[in-house]
Amino acid sequence: MSDLKIGIIVGTTRPGRKSLDVANWVKNNAKAAGVDFDIVDIADYDLPLLDEPVPGGAENDHTKKWAAVIDQFDGYIFVTGEYNHTIPAALTNAIAYLNREWNDKAAGIVSYGSMGGVRANEHLRQVLAELQVADVRQNVMLSLFTDFENFSLCKPVAAHLTELETQVAQIARWARALKPLREQQQAAAA
Repeated sequence: MSDLKIGIIVGTTRPGRKSLDVANWVKNNAKAAGVDFDIVDIADYDLPLLDEPVPGGAENDHTKKWAAVIDQFDGYIFVTGEYNHTIPAALTNAIAYLNREWNDKAAGIVSYGSMGGVRANEHLRQVLAELQVADVRQNVMLSLFTDFENFSLCKPVAAHLTELETQVAQIARWARALKPLREQQQAAAA
């Protein structure tokens, strides 16, 4: 029986993107007792450039749908490429739509790029901190040179499996530790 749900957020929408392949690698290799992992592809939600008139508001149907999806998870693994030394605009937009739905949850980051997506990874950590998301220490950073065959097919070296295992364990621990806080917030909102 699962007590936690972790969303694997596919953070790019660009044609030819690698993030969906990386997210599938994460899903196929992420294992933790009592945890279900689901892929959430932001491309499936066709979110326009943030169009809510009130910050944190949810007047539009697409926002309500996105909020319901994100709210169901206890934590996340964000899969992001690095575009121009930061996270993709589509991921920034998808994150900015919501606030409360992200709060008091745990997250890890799997990034990729010419240098492992390290700059995107660090920028995303700053964004998550503002949204009260507890990002775990262990990162998984894939290099386009060593973890992708012909710069396209995702084939991470074996060491990344150990990193992912550590990351998943940290996310599960933190998500469980934060669960009473989330439940308290939900009860107060009811």
